[in-house]
Amino acid sequence: MFTVIHPKFHLNGIHFSTKATLLEFVKKDFESIYSFLEEWFNAKKYIIVYTSGSTGKPKPIKILKEHMFNSALATATYFELQEDGITALLCLSPDYIAGKMMLVRALVSGWHIDAVAPASNPLHENKKYDFTAMVPLQVHHSLNDLHKVKTLIVGGGVVSRTLQEQLKGLKTKIYATYGMTETVTHIAVKKLNNLTGITNYYEVLPNIKIEKDDRDCLVIDAPNLSKTKIITNDIVKLIDDKHFCWKGRFDNIINSGGIKILPEQVEEKLEKTIKQRFFIAPKGDTVLGQKVILIIEGKKIKNIDFTCLGKYEKPKEVFYLKKFVETKTEKINRKACLELVC
Repeated sequence: MFTVIHPKFHLNGIHFSTKATLLEFVKKDFESIYSFLEEWFNAKKYIIVYTSGSTGKPKPIKILKEHMFNSALATATYFELQEDGITALLCLSPDYIAGKMMLVRALVSGWHIDAVAPASNPLHENKKYDFTAMVPLQVHHSLNDLHKVKTLIVGGGVVSRTLQEQLKGLKTKIYATYGMTETVTHIAVKKLNNLTGITNYYEVLPNIKIEKDDRDCLVIDAPNLSKTKIITNDIVKLIDDKHFCWKGRFDNIINSGGIKILPEQVEEKLEKTIKQRFFIAPKGDTVLGQKVILIIEGKKIKNIDFTCLGKYEKPKEVFYLKKFVETKTEKINRKACLELVC
């Protein structure tokens, strides 16, 4: 049931009525798509997916195909993408859950999807789409072409304030996503442009309940996506049972002389000051226990302005790396970078 090809499904302009003909088509030129679809169409009830590795070593987990099917339907319903002839672009690697789910959404809802190799600007062709998903780097390099997309979701990293400012005047409906491999991609979205009223909150998708634990971390109850509640390490502020504000990672907290500091909040304040990639991290200190440090990628910066920061947020040291260590999904590997300077 879950792996049936929708009769309206097209890939790169071609209609496929059987699984065999689809697999035959992708086998030669789309190795990653073939690898996923072969697993998707087999008799097992699950597929094996690897976590992104952004908060530790990538690990394999089993994701039920039923849950992927449910996630695909939830996205199509939320964004009203269930009409005939919906066009979509796959420009993320099918090796990871975000790329896999773009394919599943198309198969389930009968989209006409084009697959292209992941690139910094996947919209360089003069073709328009109803829906696509990108990482922030792709969005940055596609600013002049985003008008070709009606609805865009952005995941795989934090969207900087600078980038969000650049999105303000665009007609494209653009959303940041909150999710992880364990939640079968996003379970909540946040508007990045065309804003009215309060804007910094994520809204959960249908059939998802949220709460906090005693660490103020988000707990997700999504029976259509997971058999058990998912306890995250994301510190949040709950607005109501459908909305929350993300504040930072519990495992990134810096305890400096008894003062708890969230690096992500310090980084947000520094975005207007530092244009190179950077992040805030802890370093052991004999007096404070931990002290705040700043690690910057690339050339040295003279006279960094820290006036936007609170007394305890100001970095005690600044380090530079020629090139940041990245995960396979091109996120900054904070732990590996920190080991290079400390």
